[in-house]
Amino acid sequence: MGAITSAVIAVVGVILGWITIEIACKPCLEKGREAIDRSLNPDYDPDDDEDNAIRAPLNPPAVSNSSSSAAIASSAAVKAV
Repeated sequence: MGAITSAVIAVVGVILGWITIEIACKPCLEKGREAIDRSLNPDYDPDDDEDNAIRAPLNPPAVSNSSSSAAIASSAAVKAV
């Protein structure tokens, strides 16, 4: 009878530990499961994701203020190595 009781306590402990990890790490586990689901989906196209869409224009319009253009010009200078 002692072996059965020990086995039941061990199984309950494992189940409670699993539930605790699922609750504590829920956001991380959900992101990982979504990534796995996407990688296993043959119809998934990463180019269709709205999260990866570029929201800023590649060529922003020129600014007419002289102080702003000086700031842009000074920050755009890059030293080549």
